[in-house]
Amino acid sequence: MSTPEITRPRVPRVRFGERLLRGYVWLVIAWLFLPIVVMIVFGFNDTASKSNVTWQGFTLRWWGRLGDYPELVGAVVNSLKVALLATLITTVIGTLMGLALGRYRFRGQGATNLALFAAIASPELVMGASLLSLFVSAGVDTGFWTVVVAHVLFSLSFVAITVRARVIGLDRSVEEAARDLGASTWITFWRVTFPMILPGVVSGALLAFALSIDDFVITQFTSGAMETFPLWIWGATRIGIPPQVNILGTLIFAVGVVIAVVNTVTARRRT
Repeated sequence: MSTPEITRPRVPRVRFGERLLRGYVWLVIAWLFLPIVVMIVFGFNDTASKSNVTWQGFTLRWWGRLGDYPELVGAVVNSLKVALLATLITTVIGTLMGLALGRYRFRGQGATNLALFAAIASPELVMGASLLSLFVSAGVDTGFWTVVVAHVLFSLSFVAITVRARVIGLDRSVEEAARDLGASTWITFWRVTFPMILPGVVSGALLAFALSIDDFVITQFTSGAMETFPLWIWGATRIGIPPQVNILGTLIFAVGVVIAVVNTVTARRRT
């Protein structure tokens, strides 16, 4: 009695075009991360001058000397305050706008969508100059609060569109089931709707924070005498950027990576 031959499953061959596409993707990723790697590495540079552009050896002493530049630390604190406050305001208003745009139909909805996308497409130079003209015409002194208002107006469209995309893809039958079981409108929103749109809200908030923490053009127009982290770096380029700038940039980048990882892991567990 002959034994049947065991046929091995055929492993699909990777075509040359697919390999080329994968290689191109990894090349683009490496190109995007190269400046970040350089920033992190030069935070450990044992330089003896203010010009931190040539590698001179490895050291950890700069990590204990962040207080050598009080103006730099103050600028970072200002950036964090503006970013956190602007993110909070933008997330609340943008979430409500995205919920309204994705769920309801009203007169002027097309114009509202056009205005949101126009705010994203318009150059920061135009928005910064227009906001400065508005503040000057209204007699408002530029400073901390004008920067907060400018960052809110700049990032509001990103949050609203992100939440709107999430709302459009919701399963309305889940909300209808909650209402049929006796839940009120408020309970349905907090127990059913909000948890479903939460990934979009978090994504919009992270995007707003990232846009605010590193904004330079709009902040330059509306900051007045206040100095943020990007503005301090721009001013320091004339005499040399100390390694402390690289260290603070590394810390901000590390915090952003941790938040993004936590958000991804939480989203996967929820799914």
